[in-house]
Amino acid sequence: MFAALTGLGLSTAAGLNAYIPLLLVGVLARLTDAVRLPHEYAWLSDTWVLAIIAVLLVAEFVLDKVPVVDHVNDLIQTAVRPAAGGVVFSATAAAERLDESAWMAEHPAVGWVLGIAVALAVHAIKATARPVVNATTAGVGAPVVSTAEDVGSLGMSLIAIFLPVLVVVALALLAFVAWRLVRRVRRYRAARRARAAASPG
Repeated sequence: MFAALTGLGLSTAAGLNAYIPLLLVGVLARLTDAVRLPHEYAWLSDTWVLAIIAVLLVAEFVLDKVPVVDHVNDLIQTAVRPAAGGVVFSATAAAERLDESAWMAEHPAVGWVLGIAVALAVHAIKATARPVVNATTAGVGAPVVSTAEDVGSLGMSLIAIFLPVLVVVALALLAFVAWRLVRRVRRYRAARRARAAASPG
C-alpha cells in the first residue's frame, strides 16, 4: 500500500518536473536506506546517471522560466515526464518485491502504466495552463509559476518517500489547484473567442 502511494506521489512530481523525483530517488538509494531499489533499477543510482539527470535538471530549471521557451520545453517534456513517472512509480513500487509481495512480481507493468498515466495527466494540465499564464501576465508569471512547480515537485517527492500516508492529502490539494487552473484556462479561451467574434472582418 505504502509503495503504491510512494509511486503515485513520485509520478505526480514527475509530471511537474521529470528530473527532481528521478534525482532524489537515485541519490537516496545510493546514499541512504530510505529508498531500496530492486536490482533491475539499480542503474538509477549510478554516478553517471545521476550526473546526467542533474545536468538535465539544471537545464530544465532555466528553460522552464523563460516565456515562449517554456512552451517549447513543455512540448519536449511531453515524452520525458510520463517516462520519468513510469520509472519512479515502477522502481519504488517494485521494491515491494523485497517484502515478498507476489502481486507486484506478477504484475510488473502496472507500475509503469500508472506512473505514465499520472505524470502525463499532470503534465497536460501544466502545459495547457502555462501559455495562459504567460499571456495574462505578459510573461512575468512564467518564472513564478515554474518555481512553484519545482517546489511542488520536490515537496511531493519528499512526502511520497518519507510520509506516503500524506500523499492523498497532497494530491487533493493539487487536484484543487488543477481545477482552478482549468477553469481559468476555459475562461481565457472563452474570452478570446468572444473578442474574435466581436471584432469586425
